[in-house]
Amino acid sequence: MGRFTATVVQLILAAVVGYAAARYALRESPLPEPAPPPVAIAPVPQPVAPPEKPAPPPNPSASTAAALSVSYRSAVERAAPSVVTVHSAKTVARGPLGLGGRRLLAQGLGSGVVIDTAGYIVTNNHVVADANELAVALPDGTLRPTRLIGVDPDSDLALLKIDAPNLKPITFGDMKSVAVGDVVLAMGNPLGVGQTVTQGIVSALGRKGIGINPIENFIQTDAAINPGNSGGALIDTAGRLIGINSAILSRGGGSEGIGFAIPVDITQKVVASLQKTGRVSRGYLGVSTEQGPSGEGGATVVAVQRGGPADRAGIQPGDVIVRLGDHAIEQASDLATTILELDPGTRVPVEIVRDGRRATVDVQLGTRPPLRRAG
Repeated sequence: MGRFTATVVQLILAAVVGYAAARYALRESPLPEPAPPPVAIAPVPQPVAPPEKPAPPPNPSASTAAALSVSYRSAVERAAPSVVTVHSAKTVARGPLGLGGRRLLAQGLGSGVVIDTAGYIVTNNHVVADANELAVALPDGTLRPTRLIGVDPDSDLALLKIDAPNLKPITFGDMKSVAVGDVVLAMGNPLGVGQTVTQGIVSALGRKGIGINPIENFIQTDAAINPGNSGGALIDTAGRLIGINSAILSRGGGSEGIGFAIPVDITQKVVASLQKTGRVSRGYLGVSTEQGPSGEGGATVVAVQRGGPADRAGIQPGDVIVRLGDHAIEQASDLATTILELDPGTRVPVEIVRDGRRATVDVQLGTRPPLRRAG
């Protein structure tokens, strides 16, 4: 019994000690550390091309120079093969029956423009006037004998023809698209130095009253035009023909920036008539006029041809013509120019002032008789 009791007591003591030890261990043991937060795995970097070098800043002086360096090369390349040199001469026979050869009285030089592959060339009438020998030099220097097809002194145009292969006709422009301020180029053979190009602008359109031709409806330009340029081409920046260079105003004979060209639409009309008949038929009213009353304008009728178009319509001396068709008549030269631009047989209303009252009469234009030289 005594031994049993001792054993039970030992077991109880051991349990107490074990319980106490367990409690002590729980109080002294550290708490477990929290799990670290998940770590994102970065993707494997891919090779990247090195960044491009930044473009250098624009050079202001270079861009300005590029803007100023406008070239009309393509226009000249298109038109240059069509611009030729016209040589003219007036000769007479030496000795009886011409046995002594020929004597040169005068010679001239101008320019011309090839207008079709058949060999027709337009130039100024004053380039070929009174000449009995003509030749055309092509841009490659080839000299070709030339025939005169017809002339129109009123517009100062003439039509020539040569026989030559591979001619390059010029392209015609449209006067409706031409405006004051447009850039133009004059091409020809000034002073015989060879084909030359000068640049300018359209200074004015419809310029009249210069006193150069009976028909004046000029393109005015400041492109340099000199003797020898007559009959050459005035082209636009696309190389298209807009006029035939004809005259200059100059105190010293050289270019002073006031040149005149015959518009392409008038040129085409004259050429068509010259090709058909060798001459140009123009309208005719049958009156002589002078400048209208001061401050009122118009053309005062001084004389009327008996039986002529104006006489048949009832126009009388003393009437002041102020309008013909769609054209206002501000001075006597306006009337002449307007009539000459109309075809014979055209019916046109003519507005007159008689004794302070306005009236309109209908006139059918006749055919202008050819001019006759005195002597």
